[in-house]
Amino acid sequence: MTIWTTSAAADTASRILDVAERLVQLRGYNAFSYADVAAELGLTKAALHYHFASKAALGIALINRHTSRFFATLADVDSLGPTAAARVTGYTELYARVLRQHRMCLCGMLAADYLTLPEPMRAAVIAFFNRNEAWMTSVLEKGVEDGSLRLNETAADAASALVGAVEGLMLVARAYDDVERFERSAAQLVAALTK
Repeated sequence: MTIWTTSAAADTASRILDVAERLVQLRGYNAFSYADVAAELGLTKAALHYHFASKAALGIALINRHTSRFFATLADVDSLGPTAAARVTGYTELYARVLRQHRMCLCGMLAADYLTLPEPMRAAVIAFFNRNEAWMTSVLEKGVEDGSLRLNETAADAASALVGAVEGLMLVARAYDDVERFERSAAQLVAALTK
């Protein structure tokens, strides 16, 4: 009986995270409430508070889960092929997949609300982007070493620019409701690195 209860509680927490993630990716952190999540799941707000004591706790759980999933997927991107260009293309494809679902990068949406986020969430958002840039820096360094990429700046500076560009491309593509716009622009970013 206890196992079922624990499993049911974990399932409820996961469903809460799923709904909250979608709402953040569609609307932003400040444009959804516990009432929105509770209504969608047919739960009381008290039930949400049982699983996540505050909206900030829910936000931290969202970022932690997103970060874990994102970097697990980046491990798959690392296996895409022998070239750094293939990895960079795989990275941009992760974002294109999110856009195809009519959503935005979770941490990109949270960055838009950054000044109003609780401090622990701010730190988690920055940590997510720092890990992105560190991963991309490593990919770019390997590309320069094996001659498949050419940079006009340090790998760290290029990684910072690339991560920022991809997030910005998402925003513009969303405004146009045009995933292909994102894909064309992302392909140009990759091509500029390989020329």
